[in-house]
Amino acid sequence: MSSSRPSNKLDRFPNPQPARDYAIHMEIPEFTCLCPLTGQPDFAVFELDYIPNDWCVELKALKMYMWSYRDQGAFHEAVTNQILDALVELLAPRYMRLTSRWYVRGGIYTTISAEHRKRGWKAPTPVDLGTLRSEPVRPFSH
Repeated sequence: MSSSRPSNKLDRFPNPQPARDYAIHMEIPEFTCLCPLTGQPDFAVFELDYIPNDWCVELKALKMYMWSYRDQGAFHEAVTNQILDALVELLAPRYMRLTSRWYVRGGIYTTISAEHRKRGWKAPTPVDLGTLRSEPVRPFSH
């Protein structure tokens, strides 16, 4: 795969510590897709939080996958859930949350958060994935 071309192929590698619940946090600050109604670009910051089971997502493939949306028309809600579904299918994690924070469009900021929990997985008490962030990502101020 060329490093300069978007790709819709995700990749994974074996979880180096599958016996332990541990959280992975990723921030993807340069997501772009097109509004399906106007064709205008929409910009978002994505935050991915997950507790892996057997697999972890490979970062370069994730970057190229996210980049592949730049010329696609997609509603915010649909694209957030579509990306979550693709990651869950690839990784089958114990837990995964994908949050998208969209830049202002028509005077409205939109945030979408979608979750997956593996059937039978019980979260340790408490699960606070917020501790992974030194400061919250804010592409804009309200």
